[in-house]
Amino acid sequence: MSKDYLEKELPLEAKRRFIFISLVIAFIVNLFPLQEIIFLLRPDFVALTLLFWNINQPHQAGMSVAFTSGIIMDVCNSSILGQHALAYCFMSFLAIILHRRLVLFSIFQQAPQIFWILLLTQVIIYISGTITGSYHSDWYFFLSSVTGALIWPIIALILGILQRPEIDPNAL
Repeated sequence: MSKDYLEKELPLEAKRRFIFISLVIAFIVNLFPLQEIIFLLRPDFVALTLLFWNINQPHQAGMSVAFTSGIIMDVCNSSILGQHALAYCFMSFLAIILHRRLVLFSIFQQAPQIFWILLLTQVIIYISGTITGSYHSDWYFFLSSVTGALIWPIIALILGILQRPEIDPNAL
């Protein structure tokens, strides 16, 4: 085992209320009206938040949270009902399967894996939208996977700071 892994502090178990609040904030940020070029580059903050919780607290935020978040996202985006739910469930499935491996990496080493998970999620959204006739996008539809992977360290750092245990200066 690596020395860095043995020196890592164990995160506190997240409260369901905190997970809920972080997802609500992610929904609000996802629904900001933006100009077209910024809209194309904006990462899916709900997906990033779900990924963080599925990697770090898989027993607290699982497939049911992903499915519910996907249905809410479908309603908010006026897209095909179940499109985001299917993609978020698949994404959560991958994150839960890979969470033991991803926890070993630093947040910067996690970014390439997060990119592939986000890209597969977007492929599912794109395919389901194309089959139903609601999407006719170009390749730049997938740019938000790149920006999502680039912003992953910031999201993981913000959510991770609130999960660290308080250190008692009087303790050994």
